[in-house]
Amino acid sequence: MYKKLPVIMIMLLTGCLTMSGAYSISAYDSEGKLLNEKMQMIAEGSGIYSVRNAICQTYPKATVLIKDIKTGAELKSESPYKCP
Repeated sequence: MYKKLPVIMIMLLTGCLTMSGAYSISAYDSEGKLLNEKMQMIAEGSGIYSVRNAICQTYPKATVLIKDIKTGAELKSESPYKCP
């Protein structure tokens, strides 16, 4: 039981990190040029991870910025994100 305690704690803590709100997501190349200029990407809540991963598949090495739609503030815990 005690050996599984760290795993259980991590599972419980990740449940506390559920995102909420609407976010705009933009991708930039290494020179700062907007890569998705013809398309506005918006994600709701934890959907930012799916959109971010799709961007990284499309634009490897891109920098992804995630901003709150209401406030315009960058989501500091997840942005900027550098695609591998």
